[in-house]
Amino acid sequence: MLIIQIAGGLGNQMQQYAVYTKLREMGKDVKLDLSWFEPEVQKNMLAPREFELPIFGGTDYEECSAFERDALLKQGAFAAIAGKVLKKLGLRDEANPKVFSEKEMYHPEVFELEDKYIKGYFACQKYYGDIMDKLQEKFIFPEHPDPDLHARNMALAERMEREPSVSVHIRRGDYLDPSNVEILGNIATEQYYQGAMDYFTVKEPDTHFYIFTSDHEYAREKFSDESKYTIVDWNNGKNSVQDLMLMSHCKGNICANSTFSFWGARLNKRPDKTVIRTYKMRNNQPVNPEIMHDYWKGWILMDEKGSII
Repeated sequence: MLIIQIAGGLGNQMQQYAVYTKLREMGKDVKLDLSWFEPEVQKNMLAPREFELPIFGGTDYEECSAFERDALLKQGAFAAIAGKVLKKLGLRDEANPKVFSEKEMYHPEVFELEDKYIKGYFACQKYYGDIMDKLQEKFIFPEHPDPDLHARNMALAERMEREPSVSVHIRRGDYLDPSNVEILGNIATEQYYQGAMDYFTVKEPDTHFYIFTSDHEYAREKFSDESKYTIVDWNNGKNSVQDLMLMSHCKGNICANSTFSFWGARLNKRPDKTVIRTYKMRNNQPVNPEIMHDYWKGWILMDEKGSII
């Protein structure tokens, strides 16, 4: 049996579920572990999270039991000590040989594993790009609970389908925190966004950009020309999933170095879509142009200077 830990925010949960779906498609005996969301775990988190996959229609899954989880995670005292020593000596990746943890951008061996507890965020498109059509059918968007806002979203989605529309996701907030800047900052720069927008306006001068960000004050200051930009600022909290729905109706998607961005583009079913993403996801993750183009087939890669790679 394989068990995949579900952890993190909505975008990460969707990626873990995507790998789960791919393994099921391969005929693997695989289940999900949701224990990361238990109150005893979340009370120690700086940013507590909830299990959010059920907001989508179609995300069926089988949850592992505590017994099944313990069968892979629990070790005797001697095995636990020996495992820690072997890991410290570099002779083993994990103290527990039954645990597989993601350490690289892409691990093809994940599809060959047996009897493992799997931990990771699995952002790489290559893990599940070949089953994206199936995932698009599983991640069915709910309606906004507010009838007026639901109608507003539907009207906007129809407009996006008719015009040369491009979504722009800007992740600020926690990315500006000093503790995160070193790893996540200076990637989706203002030059990056300008270069990405220029790419679309050169091809279609009448392109209209839809701005998605939690920093509405910044957006209103930066993108004040309503003839070119629409700031989508009414889908908040748990209803932010509606922003993913709207992104998926645009002809183009400009992504931040954010899994939320990626899913707005991934769930876009338009055959004529164009997607631009940051060349890097993190500053501490080595990148190679040839490998990145293989991992993200069909996506345009742009660096922090606004240049296409």
